[in-house]
Amino acid sequence: MTDLFNYTRRQSSVVRIGNTPLGGDNPIRIQSMTTTPTTDTDGSVAQAERIIDAGGEYVRLTTQGVREAENLRNIGDRLRAEGYDAPIVADVHFNPNVADVAALYAGKVRINPGNYVDPARTFRQLEYTDEEYAAELEKIEKRFVPFLQICRSHGTAIRIGVNHGSLSDRIMSRYGDTPEGIVESCMEFLRICHRERFDDVVISIKASNTVVMVRSVRLLVDAMEREGMSYPLHLGVTEAGEGEDGRIKSAVGIGALLADGIGDTIRVSLSEEPEAEIPVARHLVDYISQRAGHTMIPAEPCAGFDWLRPERRVTTAVANIGGCNVPVVVGPPLNTPKVGRIADESEESLVSDAAKEVNVMPDYIYIGGKLPDSPVPGCKYIVDFDTFVRIPSNDSFYPIFPHTAMPFIGSVKADVKFLVLQYGVPAEEYAACLKAHPEVVVVCMSNHRNRLGEQRALIHEMTAAGLTNPVIICQMYRHGAEEKKNSAEVKSDFQLEAAADMGALMFDGLCDGIWLMNDGDLDAQDICDTAFGILQAARLRTSKTEYISCPGCGRTLYDLRSTIARIKAATAHMKGLKIGIMGCIVNGPGEMADADYGYVGAGRGRISLYRRQECVAKNIPEAEAVERLLELIAADSR
Repeated sequence: MTDLFNYTRRQSSVVRIGNTPLGGDNPIRIQSMTTTPTTDTDGSVAQAERIIDAGGEYVRLTTQGVREAENLRNIGDRLRAEGYDAPIVADVHFNPNVADVAALYAGKVRINPGNYVDPARTFRQLEYTDEEYAAELEKIEKRFVPFLQICRSHGTAIRIGVNHGSLSDRIMSRYGDTPEGIVESCMEFLRICHRERFDDVVISIKASNTVVMVRSVRLLVDAMEREGMSYPLHLGVTEAGEGEDGRIKSAVGIGALLADGIGDTIRVSLSEEPEAEIPVARHLVDYISQRAGHTMIPAEPCAGFDWLRPERRVTTAVANIGGCNVPVVVGPPLNTPKVGRIADESEESLVSDAAKEVNVMPDYIYIGGKLPDSPVPGCKYIVDFDTFVRIPSNDSFYPIFPHTAMPFIGSVKADVKFLVLQYGVPAEEYAACLKAHPEVVVVCMSNHRNRLGEQRALIHEMTAAGLTNPVIICQMYRHGAEEKKNSAEVKSDFQLEAAADMGALMFDGLCDGIWLMNDGDLDAQDICDTAFGILQAARLRTSKTEYISCPGCGRTLYDLRSTIARIKAATAHMKGLKIGIMGCIVNGPGEMADADYGYVGAGRGRISLYRRQECVAKNIPEAEAVERLLELIAADSR
């Protein structure tokens, strides 16, 4: 059972993958995937070497046909001849015969339960009787067991890699598009491995939706534990995107699980060069692993909390904080507050510059004891309580109290008040105050090495005491002041750590607001944008356009990165819109199921366009496809 408050790694079995074992007491491994055609030996070897040189411990290659599977032998031989011994991993979809061949040459073979024997997902509503369903499972077993025998005889491990976007119609018919269905898709194959005593098994459950991904992995861990299994886990947020958004989204999902001790290898999927994924993954693993051996947190879960299926904590709204409101953002004063322009709704505007993207402002700005010379109209300011009492007109100002100043809360008049609390302040001290003052919002802080555990502990303690005051999670960092890093590295480290720290708290339903602080050289706008980016990555609040884009691989038959750049440049101002940009159909229509529009590779130089799950234009020449997508969006907006 997961300890909510104290970090320990989940105990998993050990899997042999070449000379780099996974699971057990082995380090959390880092990996990436090539984007070259696997028939291109020179290109694949060169890219694999860049991944390994960057710190990758496994290299995965797409293996869509027998030719690609057989060429794994040449790629492996070349890598070893050039002094690289990291295991290579085959990625197989749709064709179990290819998996059989790949098992002869790869250290591990990834298969997808959604298309290993089942045909591609059709999104049609199908019905299976119990007998038909059982017959489908028998068909899987007859095909899967011989594959396990090949792997056993060649010392090849397997990864059962479930993707939310490629669940079979059979699973969809029985379980729907749910985390429970995702888990069952995996467990059907794991039960066969368990019966056959084939132990070199790694599991992954991935989704572009971080809520689905985290909940599914939590449910899988529970299901395996109940059935006596302890296979190691591969973590990743699929189709996370690129740049800062892709990093934040990956850190929110992967970090939430790593922080609970779950995960034995990770891959950060970015729509960039594959070696760029490695330092991001390494920083996440190193940051979370530092929590090992921390001082114990003696806390108890509150009654009714369900880690497997959490719901948002019930709170009483204080102004726009808590209750049914989206989580707020508290931030520092911005150097030059920017007001975004409203985009022109004409079709021509859809291909105009991306400068129309709105720069969002924090809901509340903390200014400490220094009042602004001229307050910005509409801004809400949080000020130290001893400064607040000296303000003649305080319509835009709200006091914040340290816990030592609780006795003064009742004597200060304000519609909204903030109280800073840390776990360890005796509950009997703050509970009476909070019950008497429902206008108080708690600011939850921690200096503990396992800040997640301590912040969880305070909120569980509050809930157990019957308190319904909203809680804003405050995270403090020190980046840039004394580090020998450039500004991009400083910002990246800050974003990854803040996203990882916030992930589990948001998925647990404990977050009514987020307040990020940094003691160092980091721009105030970057801090604010990171907070909004984290909330959007956790599906809690939308503040800008969201792009669901895959990292690309040898199956991608168009220029993915330049296409992403063009689509972003034309649509970045469309707040609230979700656009999927996918290299091929393996996960494309499924992972972008909740996207408003999709751009999916259909063949070499050919694109299909989707409105949600409906394909509305097939096999468009790539040269026309971006314009056609923009025309589709413009027509719908009219």
